[in-house]
Amino acid sequence: MNKRTLRIIVIVLWVLFLGAAITIPSLFYMVKHDTNGWFGDLPSLQDLEKPDPDLSSELISADGVSLGKYYRKNRTPVTYEELSPELVNTLLVTEDIRFKKHSGIDLKGLLRAVIGKLTFQFNGGGSTITMQLAENLYSTSSANRGSLYKYSSVGQIITKLKEWIISVQLEQSYTKEEILAMYLNTVEYGSNSFGIKVAAKTFFNKLPSQLNYSEAALLVGAINAPTRYSPIMNPDNAMAKRTEVLYNLHKYGLLTRDTFDSLKTTDFGLTYLVDNHNEGLATYFRFVIRNFLLSWTKEHGYDLFEDGLKIYTTIDSRMQEYAEQAMKEHMDTLQSIFDDHWSTLKSNPWIDDNGNEIEGFIENAMKRTPQYRALVSNYGKESDSVEILLNKKKSMTVFSWDGEIDTVFSAYDSLRYYKKFLQAGFMAMDPKNGNIKAWVGGINHKYFKYDHVSQGKRQPGSTFKPFVYTVAIDNDYSPCYPVVDAPVTFAMPGQDPPTYTPDNASGKFSGEVMTIRQAMARSVNSITAFVMKQVKPETVIEYARRLGIESPLAPVPALALGAGGDVSLQEMLAAYSTFVNKGIYTKPFFISRIEDENGNVIQQFVPETREALNEETAYLMLHMLKGTTEETGGTGLSIDRELRMDNEIAAKTGTTQNASDGWFMGVTKDLAAGAWVGGDDRSIHFKYWAMGQGARTAMPIWEKFMLKIYADPTLGYQKGPFDKPLKPISVELDCDKYNDVLQPTDSLRFDLIDEDDIM
Repeated sequence: MNKRTLRIIVIVLWVLFLGAAITIPSLFYMVKHDTNGWFGDLPSLQDLEKPDPDLSSELISADGVSLGKYYRKNRTPVTYEELSPELVNTLLVTEDIRFKKHSGIDLKGLLRAVIGKLTFQFNGGGSTITMQLAENLYSTSSANRGSLYKYSSVGQIITKLKEWIISVQLEQSYTKEEILAMYLNTVEYGSNSFGIKVAAKTFFNKLPSQLNYSEAALLVGAINAPTRYSPIMNPDNAMAKRTEVLYNLHKYGLLTRDTFDSLKTTDFGLTYLVDNHNEGLATYFRFVIRNFLLSWTKEHGYDLFEDGLKIYTTIDSRMQEYAEQAMKEHMDTLQSIFDDHWSTLKSNPWIDDNGNEIEGFIENAMKRTPQYRALVSNYGKESDSVEILLNKKKSMTVFSWDGEIDTVFSAYDSLRYYKKFLQAGFMAMDPKNGNIKAWVGGINHKYFKYDHVSQGKRQPGSTFKPFVYTVAIDNDYSPCYPVVDAPVTFAMPGQDPPTYTPDNASGKFSGEVMTIRQAMARSVNSITAFVMKQVKPETVIEYARRLGIESPLAPVPALALGAGGDVSLQEMLAAYSTFVNKGIYTKPFFISRIEDENGNVIQQFVPETREALNEETAYLMLHMLKGTTEETGGTGLSIDRELRMDNEIAAKTGTTQNASDGWFMGVTKDLAAGAWVGGDDRSIHFKYWAMGQGARTAMPIWEKFMLKIYADPTLGYQKGPFDKPLKPISVELDCDKYNDVLQPTDSLRFDLIDEDDIM
């Protein structure tokens, strides 16, 4: 190169330098003080001081375990101190090796990028980590675009100028460590993971502080193209990119050659699990309380999906896990029994009151599905296309207790398959403070969304009987009050037939004299009907309301047997808890407090309480309910002996007509829990009542759960008696003294059937 050529090059470079020295500050000024709308807005100083990326709101258990998140982008921030040195080093050698030396703009890197573009040779980008953060936080390439953006090349220059301006201001407002952490928190890594904390958990089930060089290289390599370099979707690309990043670590002296050669041949070591609302603990609980949280955040000016709230629940993760295990263990077995039962009968489980299969059941059920309504909306009700498409086979994955199954089903096949599954709900709560400790709304949230704890309502069967006896006890009846097991008839004016005489489950009346405690323990319908006739349905409803039953109830004689209205498991459990809580009703609640993203408490929640019963009545009802596990013929005597030993259990089974619904409510001195089991439709059940009774379908879930609870010393639950009232009990609890006095011929029942009642 001669001197003349060299002189020309020097002059050109000086001209470019001086031009840039004058032009760039001028452009900076024009962009920052744009009054004509040419360039678009820049973030304000306030926005720069408090960047606002979308942050997931997190549900946290009472024992500090994350139950799940609500998000548009699954992101949970971390601080610099929560990053491993290997992760930090990997990021710097990959994205910005001079990060700690520049003030937001790397002139050397920028010049390299410009020369590379002019010579059509890519030698690395000119964007620093701070500039990339500016884009991530403020969407500089897509948001606040001015009128000059209609010219593509001009728009690109303006975008870069904005990023330079924002980068300089970010560097003035934050430390290098804060900027680096903010960057890692705002990046997408693929598989619906935004931010390094979520990415580390998704791909490796680790915290960012635990990432090694190999893992960090995989995640950092995916930053600019998370799909292209996804180890799940494009493993070959991901492997090549990881090798490139690992080589940079070797190049800058952070890995020896031997270490590099070793790491580049290892597999990814993934522990891959994408966070979603169908996975993890308490899936039904998370979904159900979402509506409450949406309402609360709207009222208080927050966004549940973006504001990074910390929602502390009353759920105990250990108890929740035990509840889900108990549900799975029992329902898997019960479903096998159910399937074998109907396979032997060579029939489908949807049957009418006479035990015959309901014709057209699936066809009618299909008409209630969203899929059917959508097809009718598109093609018309009379179109052949509707039935053709509903019968068209296609590949799908379906639920089974042995794991998901890939199969080929039509819409009718799928509906027929799923209708044969028994459903269930389970809840446990602290009866003294209302804290819900475990909530299992169904058998599998991915395939069965409907919640059977609070949303689902069914007739409670005999679990309603204690409310009838509560009225009697509160009106001076003793648990030892004797009654004859004989028919009780109610007049039903204007109805056909004009009278109602409830049968016992056995279909027989023994004529035996028994106390009302024995009668409730054995779940004798005739004696509950006798008590109902004395106290009247309207009074029973009044007491049920006091105990927390809010669902509509009909003042009919059948209410004595739980056939006067549908109720939720949550309502029933709250009512039973009142007996343990000395007559104080405590509304079940599930959130203790909510904090903002900075840990400030926004709201503390306290339970709603009211006095429902006096202390003696509440204790006497516990004594009545203990009969289930103490009296001869009690429906809870089959509970595992390990649970009953050295323990007091107040319990009640319940089974509705035709065994459509099986219930069990069990209360100990410091824990109340209950279960419901049944089909999606009331017509789906065992053919024989005895097979579907609550003691067989629902009670085992409670039993398995409680065995796990007592076996875990970290929970602190111990067996023992119920607390007695401070004042002496005013009625006799030892009923044995009456056994030799009462005879079936005593005049105890002469007033049960009035002549006017018989027509």
